[in-house]
Amino acid sequence: MKKMLPFTRPAIDEETIQGVVEVLRSGWLASGPKVAEFEAALSRYLGGRPIRTQTSATASLEMALLAAGIGAGHEVITPAMSFVATANVITRTGARPVFVDVGLDSRNIDLDQVEAAITERTRALMPVHFSGLPVDMDRLYDIARRHELRVVEDAAHAIGSSWKGRRIGSFGDLVCFSFHPNKNMTTIEGGAVSGGSADEVKALELHRWHGQLKSPSGVDTLFAGGKANLSDVAARVGIGQLARLEEFNARRRELVARYYELWSDNPPVRLPERGDEGHSWHIFAPLLPLSKMTMTRAQFIEAMAQRGIGVGIHYPAIHLFTAYRQLGYREGQFPNAEQIGRETITLPLFPAMELSDVDRVVEAVNEVIAGARN
Repeated sequence: MKKMLPFTRPAIDEETIQGVVEVLRSGWLASGPKVAEFEAALSRYLGGRPIRTQTSATASLEMALLAAGIGAGHEVITPAMSFVATANVITRTGARPVFVDVGLDSRNIDLDQVEAAITERTRALMPVHFSGLPVDMDRLYDIARRHELRVVEDAAHAIGSSWKGRRIGSFGDLVCFSFHPNKNMTTIEGGAVSGGSADEVKALELHRWHGQLKSPSGVDTLFAGGKANLSDVAARVGIGQLARLEEFNARRRELVARYYELWSDNPPVRLPERGDEGHSWHIFAPLLPLSKMTMTRAQFIEAMAQRGIGVGIHYPAIHLFTAYRQLGYREGQFPNAEQIGRETITLPLFPAMELSDVDRVVEAVNEVIAGARN
């Protein structure tokens, strides 16, 4: 068998590794000068917007909602197909997630359904820039302005993406990024919120550190905050990664272009919406034609593994999980999200890949599906 090709793998250079060693030797491991340096670098990258980091994008999303005043009795409209954290953070604030469907090819929130789902309890919209493909930002923010709603963007996939030449996170309301190891850049684990008023930025700082306010006269705890402060070790990784983000994303676009080139004629899978140069391509996730195949998705993944190729699943439909069925959601409500949840596969895509690796993946997918046709 050929060497295993995973569906993703982070690229950490030697300079970053040595930088982490220096942090470890410095004796300052928790939040310190490297966190401040990383936040400043992210702010410059995003046009000078305020940036506050957290230990995960999940924490970023939850704390952004709290900073925006979202809580019990409120509703937040969000897509039915995303990683479950998108909905979990809404629930954890005491608000109710109101699901709407997504585009079958874009995987992004259906803005027509967003308009129809708004009620007097709606306080915010939480779109997801799925795989790095930006949501229609003009229309999204037009809806938010007309209905006086906050927008908390789940941009976990979208660091380096842009809308009409403007980077996601450099404008808009509160925008949350992920730096998990499988994202376009990593801090090992981590997240960040871009934007917010001065009061909201202060709230983000309080939420990530126990609700505590320090002053010359002592320490006060203003509310029962959490703990989600990034470490200097993680921040040093992020500094090295951010310096190479444009390079990483350019390579991702080259690899995706190769997938589309090889599948330009009668592809055996349903390809995702390609978008334009503003797409950062966090993942490449086509849909399997399961209704025309004699094997299950699990069997397809196993057949690919036997050929030395890793395949992921991004993502099951959120409303079909037990936690959300208990809120009254049911099968059949969001057909596109459900079809994606059943049929999606995530194929290898990461900067260290060669074009020949894409050729290998495409050849294997073609072979497996051809051998499993009804």
